[in-house]
Amino acid sequence: MALPKKDILLEWYRQMVLIRRFEERCAELYQRGLIGGFLHLYIGQEATGVGAVAALGEQDHVITAYRDHGLALARGLDVNAVMAEMLGRRTGVSGGKGGSMHLADRDLHMWGGYGIVGGHLPLAAGIALKIQYMEEDGVVLAFMGDGATNIGYFHEALNLSAVWELPVVWLIENNQYGMGTSVERASGATELVQKAMAYCCGPNGRGMKKGPRLDGMDVAEVYEGISEAVEHARKHGPILVESLTYRLEGHSMGDPQRYRTKEEVESFVENGPIGRFRSFLCDKYKDIESTLDKIDDDMLKTIDDAVEFAENSEVPTEEDLISHVYVE
Repeated sequence: MALPKKDILLEWYRQMVLIRRFEERCAELYQRGLIGGFLHLYIGQEATGVGAVAALGEQDHVITAYRDHGLALARGLDVNAVMAEMLGRRTGVSGGKGGSMHLADRDLHMWGGYGIVGGHLPLAAGIALKIQYMEEDGVVLAFMGDGATNIGYFHEALNLSAVWELPVVWLIENNQYGMGTSVERASGATELVQKAMAYCCGPNGRGMKKGPRLDGMDVAEVYEGISEAVEHARKHGPILVESLTYRLEGHSMGDPQRYRTKEEVESFVENGPIGRFRSFLCDKYKDIESTLDKIDDDMLKTIDDAVEFAENSEVPTEEDLISHVYVE
């Protein structure tokens, strides 16, 4: 597959930098007490989210777990509304009632993050069943962490998607650790995409397809791999793909990170997705560095503006608390 045009590559760079700056600012706001609850950052995994979501059409659907800020921004949710949601304001994408782990936008087919590990996977199968039942031209891209592949929701959802040949791409974001436990210590199969084999080769050779293991730090490779997976799901049914990535921060803001060394983290910092892609662009296009610098500066201002918007927005009222419970 040929690389997209320069303007699309620059858009990928913009999205990755936007996500990185958004997450860095969220960490600061959390430490100031302006973001409550839990906070799971996407720093280090930007290439997987941006590359995968870029492979979708407007008619396709996205669903994920609680590390959802980056995917929401990649899908095109308004950065001001996302930041307002983080701060629990009425102008947030969920009216300030969802917060960090529950970012959704019905119009963009972004069905949110979910706080229960793997709990969203049966919902992904349900969305895919609706697409199939209504004879729509859509695909569900369901993100999950490596830890979710060890629990019942995962196997139930994959099994039904294979039985019914549902149009869903199951994407494992293998960031090497489920909370503080490495994949090697938690999973009998450390090449997680092999778990598709339990649901392959159904009647007439149908069922789940075992997809590739992608370099999740390479946005172009992720885009190419997920583009092919989406095309398969649209025509033939479910496929399981694994993206090998790495989170540069802890599982959440309260993670002391005693389970890994500074040297390990630094090795991934040196090979991080944004720096790698910037180097690639500079090698491919002459005199692009100033353009990339401007994008960097613009994204900082975009985040500054988003924080100002959020801080100046109203908090939910008592009436908001009981709204959207029943259909009027």
